[in-house]
Parts: sequence; C-alpha cells; structure tokens
Amino acid sequence: MCQVVEEYPDQLERADLPSVSKKCGKCKEASTAVVIRTADTYCRGCFKEYFVHKFRATLGKNRIIFPGEKVLLAVSGGPSSCAMLNQVQEGLNQNAHKKLRFLPGIIYIDEGCAVNQTVEERQRKVSELQAVFKAAGFPFHIMPLEQVLDLPNSVVVAAPSPSEQLASTYKAAVDHFIQAKRSNDLTAQDQEETSVPYVQESHTQRLQQLIGSAKTLTAREDLLNTLKQHLLVHIARSKGYSKLMLGDNCTRLAVKLLTSISLGRGAQLAQDTGFSDSRYGDIIVVRPMRDYSANEIASYNHMFNVPCVVIPSLNTKTPDRASVHCLTESFVTKLQVDFPSTVSTIYRTSEKLQTAGRSSISTNLCDRCLLCMCTMDTAVEKASAFQATQVSTQLSQAKPTGSPEQPTASGQCCSGAGTEGCGSGVGCCSSASVKTPDLKSLLCYSCQLTIKDMLSVEHLPAYILSEAQRRLRRFRMREDISEFLLDDGDEGGDV
Repeated sequence: MCQVVEEYPDQLERADLPSVSKKCGKCKEASTAVVIRTADTYCRGCFKEYFVHKFRATLGKNRIIFPGEKVLLAVSGGPSSCAMLNQVQEGLNQNAHKKLRFLPGIIYIDEGCAVNQTVEERQRKVSELQAVFKAAGFPFHIMPLEQVLDLPNSVVVAAPSPSEQLASTYKAAVDHFIQAKRSNDLTAQDQEETSVPYVQESHTQRLQQLIGSAKTLTAREDLLNTLKQHLLVHIARSKGYSKLMLGDNCTRLAVKLLTSISLGRGAQLAQDTGFSDSRYGDIIVVRPMRDYSANEIASYNHMFNVPCVVIPSLNTKTPDRASVHCLTESFVTKLQVDFPSTVSTIYRTSEKLQTAGRSSISTNLCDRCLLCMCTMDTAVEKASAFQATQVSTQLSQAKPTGSPEQPTASGQCCSGAGTEGCGSGVGCCSSASVKTPDLKSLLCYSCQLTIKDMLSVEHLPAYILSEAQRRLRRFRMREDISEFLLDDGDEGGDV
C-alpha cells in the first residue's frame, strides 16, 4: 500500500487553509474575520457589505415587490428568519444605500401545542419574541396555531391574481412612490401591538389529535407545514398584505428539494423551492434568503448580535432516521463537511426548475390539490409510474376470492338490508360517508401519501372537509351535464 506521507514528504505541496491571520480577500487590508468558503475570506466590514448587498440584489433583480406594497414577514425565531428581519430593518434605515420601499409587517405562529409545550413555556417564548418585534419597530401579529381550526373555506381556494406587472409598470410605481413621498402622502406604519388571541383548551386538544392522528413523523411534519401555510395566507389576506416573505435559506432549500423528490413532489419543486410562488393567486410567497447558506447566516448573526429565539419543533432531539426530512438533512449536512460544494450544487439545480405550464386561476378547482394548492399531478397517462403505483396499491389491498365480508364498526348498518341509510346516527354508514368525503381524487400524489398515513380524516379542520364536499358536488354535477357541455375545440366550430 502506498504511504504518501512516509515516502514522499518533500515532493507534495500542501494547500494552506485560510485563517484569521490572513488579510481580507476583498479589501486586502483588514484581517480576516470569517471564512465562508476556501477562497472567500472577509473582514468584518466587507462581510457585512457582502451580506447586505446580496439581500437587496436578490429583491432588486426579481422586481416582484413593488414600492409601497405591504409585505408580511414570517418570523419563526430561527436564525434565518431573524436575519431576514434584520436585513429589512437595515434596508428601511434613512441612511441606507438603495433603501427598501415596501411596508413590512411581522407574523409569528405559535406552534407550541404541536410539540406539547405547556402554557407557561409558550408564553415565555412569545414574550421573548415580542421584545424582538418591538425593537424592530414594525407592526406584528402573533397567532397560535389553534386558529387554523377556525379558518374559512376561502383559504384553500385560489383568489384572482393581479395582472402581470411589466418592467415599465415597476418604473412607474417607483416614480409614483417618490412623488408621494415628497408630498408626504405616505405615512409610516404605526407599530401595532396585537394581543395574543385566547386559545380554548378544546381547540388545543383537537389540534393535538389532528397532529397525533398521523402515524409517522414524516406525515406529521408535512401536515404541520401545510396548516401553517394556510394560516399565513389567511393572515396576509385579512390584514391587507399582498406578499408573504419566508426565511428559507439555501441549505434548507437543498434539503427540501431532495426531501420533496423522495415524497413524490417532483412536479411541485419549482413552486416549493423557487424565489416566488404564486399558487395562491393574490398572495405571492417570496424567499429572499435563498441565496444564503446556513453557515453565512450563523456567522452574520454571531458577528452582529442578531437576536434569535430557540423554539423546539417536531423533529427536535429525534434520531436521523426518524423521518425522511431528518434523514435527508443529516445526509446533506454530513456530505457538505467533506464536499463543500454539495449544497450549492443542489441549489443551482433547483434554480433551473420550471413548471410545465403556468397555472391559471381560471383553471378548474378540481385541477388543484386541496391541501397544497398546487396543480394536480395525477392526471397522467396509463403507462406512467403513478399509474403503476396505483395498480400495485390496489392489488395489495384486494381481498382474496371467497373471503368473508367484514362487519361495520357498529356491527350492522342501522338502515337494514335493501334500504338507504338514515344518515342521522353517529355510527350509520350513510352519515359516515357524508361527514368524511373521499379526498383521494382531490389531492396530489404527495398529499395522498400524507392522508394515507393518518388514522382518520375526521380530525381535519372543518374548512378542508367542507371544501372537499363542495368540490365533489361540483364534480358530480359536471359529470351529470357533461353531455351538454362544449369542448374547448368545439367553441370555434361552425354553427
């Protein structure tokens, strides 16, 4: 076996690792304070300039947020979202170069009930975050996750989106904003201190039953993220915000990309990991922190004392193989240690992803998933992997020939043989079919897997079940009158 160190000690050249004793790679004057990558060494001043420029350049080159728009910042207390809040605060400073021109607000969702935190622990975390939000000077809203049980059906219905805004429209909006500012037509938003809504104990128990009904941690995490997204969109709509800003960084999006592929969300990758996401129509989700790695954010927060609040989540203190999310995160982070370009390579792949066709709000609601609101990916040809999976599932669940019929939960149907169910009893088969509609036809493939891992869909919020019933009724009605409807190709035909 070759012994490199023993046989060739003088002929091999060893690369010098960067250290803090070297000069900054940009200004060449001050000493290095942080090493992002092997060739990227920065002093304290150059690193802050680099960090700030990247954030404002990301917003500037996309031109999605118009001057004077109300933008809701989703802050969870973690390093990435707190760094995003700090960048917005710095960008709105009077002395800032290339000052930001939108009107920000803050939203925090208290999900302590999902991790079985006590009321005292939740109140302590909320108090710490309130101090951070008050120091920022922006209006903020604190909502417990239990509020998701009282949402209206409109949350899972895509609202009409505004018309596409061209570059000339953006320039006109900038000129109008500057003129309005000179004439003092724009006033700064007053800091709005919203009290935490009272949470009923019954709501907390219902939400814990909903999260606990998922048999796997992977399904619980997906269900929790979906509910949080619904609540964020509802708060943004009710408070008059047109943009929702998330703190997803490059490392998190790289993990999310591989996790989504593993969970069958390949068709939704462009919306789940892209800079902007317009699946909700009137509310556009933006991710301005997607160009930062977790190492860059941690270094910036440490050097410039950005306050963060540590809040436990569902996967806190869990082993690597507890869920697909944990396993993928462990794989990426460990691979990143030996191969520093791992995260950036995965991230660059996500930048190249695009949807097959731009989803239109006028599209039939049955073509959108009931939970994630993405375009359905189940309408495929028979010779596809999805159809093969469906056939395999049906064969595995098929009963052998001659097997006895299983009795119902109540022993027998309350209606008796040969008659329709009364639909009034709790155990009646007819009433059960009405209360719990079949959601399979209304969900994409990934959300089908999540619902499949649940013990019962009866624990889902009322707005999801009622919207499911409404869509099924419309679908049956469309089937009944399908013979009298014109196809798209027949509209321009001869009369």
